[in-house]
Amino acid sequence: MIATVVGVGLIGGSLAISLKEKGVANWIIGVDYNEENLKRAQELNIIDEGSNLEDAMSRSQLIILAIPVDALLQTLTSILDKVGPQHVIMDVGSTKQKLLQLVTGHSKRGRFVAAHPMAGTEYSGPDAAVRNLFAQKTMVLCDVKNSDEDAVEMIESMVDKLSMRTVYMNAEEHDLHTAYVSHISHITSFALALTVLKKEKEQGRIFELASGGFESTVRLAKSSPDTWVPIFKHNRNNVLDVLEEHINQLEQMKKLLQDEDYETFYKLIQKSNKIRKILK
Repeated sequence: MIATVVGVGLIGGSLAISLKEKGVANWIIGVDYNEENLKRAQELNIIDEGSNLEDAMSRSQLIILAIPVDALLQTLTSILDKVGPQHVIMDVGSTKQKLLQLVTGHSKRGRFVAAHPMAGTEYSGPDAAVRNLFAQKTMVLCDVKNSDEDAVEMIESMVDKLSMRTVYMNAEEHDLHTAYVSHISHITSFALALTVLKKEKEQGRIFELASGGFESTVRLAKSSPDTWVPIFKHNRNNVLDVLEEHINQLEQMKKLLQDEDYETFYKLIQKSNKIRKILK
């Protein structure tokens, strides 16, 4: 099978590597608005060739859209306009509601499978692509009832070959849950990095004391704004909801410190330790 990956950065590039290594596709065409990305992806043997979307679609059965959410919203309808019965289109975007609302009622809606691999790193671009990024991770498939059976089967088979778990959700529940397990982590990391950078200017030498704990906490602050601003924009209501609860928790901790109520603080931290039972 020939597969096209649109967007040859971290997720698209890592998928391209895995599709080839796991035997899902025997030829990978890369498409990217950034010619340097295409050139670099070929140098790294992530893709077999670079091309434009029209040519790539004429030769491919599977087209994976690994581009920011804003770009997906701008291009998905026009891509669906061009698909035939031999095509399966899959996205890997981090938000789904607006995207799926956009294509509701489209005559080719059945050829589209909305997917979100719950995997990634803080890096971006073709050089960030890694082997086995998706092994033992979760792939969320959204609103599959609106996709053609054969299209869903192709993606399910791909997910299985990538050694991933499959979870099925509707778009609304997907966007809510990802706000809690992914989007809040990033916005918190960005805020913490900004806090420490400001204090570093005022007090100096803070980073001389930075340890592994600090590094792991702010790791996500290295993530690209090109990816994350559209995610926050299009999942705004859910992110605001979880952010409000997060701020409430911080305010509670602040008050406990102000009141020197260390007994309650102890119990609060003890309660938070229950997350270990979930994240084993």
